Amino acid sequence: MDDITQQREIYTVSRLNLEARGLLEAHFPLLWVEAELFNVSRPASGHLYFTLKDTHAQLSAAMFRNRNQHLGFAPQPGLQVLVRGRLSLYEARGSYQFIVEHMEEAGEGALRRAFDELKRKLAAAGLFDAQRKRALPAYPQALGVITSPSGAALRDVISVLRRRFPALPVYVYPVSVQGVDAAPGIVAALARANQEARCDVLLLVRGGGSLEDLWAFNEERVARAIAASELPVVSGVGHETDFTIADFVADLRAPTPSAAAELVSPDAQQILHRLDRLAEALRGSLQRHVAQQARHLDSLHGRLARRHPVRQLQQYAQRIDELDARMRRAAAQRQHRAADRLQTLRTRLLAQSPARTLDARSKRLALARHALRRAMSDQLETARGRLAGLSRTLSAVSPLATLERGYALALQPGSLTPVRDAADVHIEQALEVRLARGTLLCRVEATEDAT
Repeated sequence: MDDITQQREIYTVSRLNLEARGLLEAHFPLLWVEAELFNVSRPASGHLYFTLKDTHAQLSAAMFRNRNQHLGFAPQPGLQVLVRGRLSLYEARGSYQFIVEHMEEAGEGALRRAFDELKRKLAAAGLFDAQRKRALPAYPQALGVITSPSGAALRDVISVLRRRFPALPVYVYPVSVQGVDAAPGIVAALARANQEARCDVLLLVRGGGSLEDLWAFNEERVARAIAASELPVVSGVGHETDFTIADFVADLRAPTPSAAAELVSPDAQQILHRLDRLAEALRGSLQRHVAQQARHLDSLHGRLARRHPVRQLQQYAQRIDELDARMRRAAAQRQHRAADRLQTLRTRLLAQSPARTLDARSKRLALARHALRRAMSDQLETARGRLAGLSRTLSAVSPLATLERGYALALQPGSLTPVRDAADVHIEQALEVRLARGTLLCRVEATEDAT
């Protein structure tokens, strides 16, 4: 029994843990591990103790004070990190652990921190202020799109523009929207669009992706290029839940590329409806103007009917002719301006509206114009006929008509006072005898009483 005992190698716990530690540290050199922080604690000693875990396993870890005092961030539970260190064993507890010598944020964690820092910096510099942002033109003459020429974002923008306003010219400034060449390409495209000045609003768009995929739109040089742009910039980067630095600097942020195209393009159907309303208002205005002139003519006719002297009648007739000419000129000028305006609008709409619809509306407008002119002409002819009838009526009751029948009118010399009684004249008195044609100068030789 003593021999068997002497042949056994008996380990103490301390010796076993010590040798196990040596085997671990010798077999595993310095290595990198990516994991999520869990159970983070920092006692008064300043050392960091935490757990590294992934979806299937976890590992106890420690980072001593002389290594963690220069960390550029505060380790928090749930943070994804990349650590460098070595495997070891804590002999006092026999605990397998990872001794960390270096730690940095991994993946989107570092990007998110850089995003927040740049956002605070640019906000302090005033690049996000609403006062510096410009309103978009209601009816842009041309649109610039800065995006990948092969991406879905460009196809979405063009699809929306074809539906809403196909006549709007579009200039594409092709750039990479991901990778190391993306940010300088976007800056160059913004500079080129401003230099060429072919469009009056710019769309900066791309489809969705991770924070890393969208990082070109979070770079400071891109943000400052957007702020320096003389042309208004609309950003439509990613999906509705994605936000980039470019969104905050741009004059307007759209949740998607399609929404950006919706925001900058007018609706052709709404324009057509507005033109219909304007045409209807023009027709109503012309009808009211004609009715007003007709009422004015009726008023003039009434005033003429109450006055019989031929001279006044002639003056009013001349005034009516002048009013008629002015009304015709005014109506013609209004029609000419309306026709010019309609022709301009029709020319702008030819490329964006079905030709059949525009042609039908043009014919309707021409028929309405013809009917209006005919109605005006009929009313004027009717007014002239009434004026001629009134003239004939006045002529029939005029004293001149009586003279035409052979009668004469004796007048006191130098006045228009007619002589009605022989007792009103004396022998040798001179009289004017007015005939239908001409006047006789007579002298009275004798008078006879009416009896």
